[in-house]
Amino acid sequence: MSRTAIIVWKSIGVSVVAILLIAAAVWGYLMSPTTEPCRAIIYDIQDRGARMYLTEQELNQLLQNEDIYPVGWQQNRVSLYRIESAVQHHPMVRTAECYITPRFDVHVQLTQRVPLVRVQTAAGMYFIDTDRKVMPYRTAVKDNVLYVTGTVGPQLASTQLADFALWLQSNKYWRKQISHVYVQSPHMIYLYTTTGSPRILLGSMSGFEQKLKKMRTFQENSQDAVKDKHYTEYDIRFAGQVIGRN
Repeated sequence: MSRTAIIVWKSIGVSVVAILLIAAAVWGYLMSPTTEPCRAIIYDIQDRGARMYLTEQELNQLLQNEDIYPVGWQQNRVSLYRIESAVQHHPMVRTAECYITPRFDVHVQLTQRVPLVRVQTAAGMYFIDTDRKVMPYRTAVKDNVLYVTGTVGPQLASTQLADFALWLQSNKYWRKQISHVYVQSPHMIYLYTTTGSPRILLGSMSGFEQKLKKMRTFQENSQDAVKDKHYTEYDIRFAGQVIGRN
């Protein structure tokens, strides 16, 4: 090997060693406990532009109640796992992730739960969210979602009614017409229209797409003489039939 090649090789070797030493020093700095106290906790609510169901003050109070509020604490006292777990279990939070910056700020990234169905029964009101889980009612939740009343439990609301709500969101024709759903029983379900009358007796949720397709065909093709009968109810439970009742 020539003298020039040896000098170049040594130069490269020194550069690699220097880079490794600097990287090790930075890593050691980031990983070693700092003597500086935590300066702040920052909440990044990623969907705050679309909805805001909770406040930063509420989250701070939650951590204070659990005795894990980190501001002013040394790093070896801060438990990211406990902070993340506490925020994750907030009834309006869907996901949470917690990390510490090199300047020792605690960051919490979170998303909020998204309502899909609003249910009102004699026992109270609640939501079913897009994960098909019960979500507590809050007046701060202003989302325009399917409204269901009557004798309905979480099982029906989180399955067939949630399926119906998702379908309704993507159906421009019926989305504008259906104001809410009344459940007398799982086999006697009524749809109320935005005009108030006539209501639609759907029966069970089974085959609702075909039933409403039939109802739409009837609405678009029935004669004015039929429409002027002022029916209070249309029964679409049976195949091939739309039955009007006064």
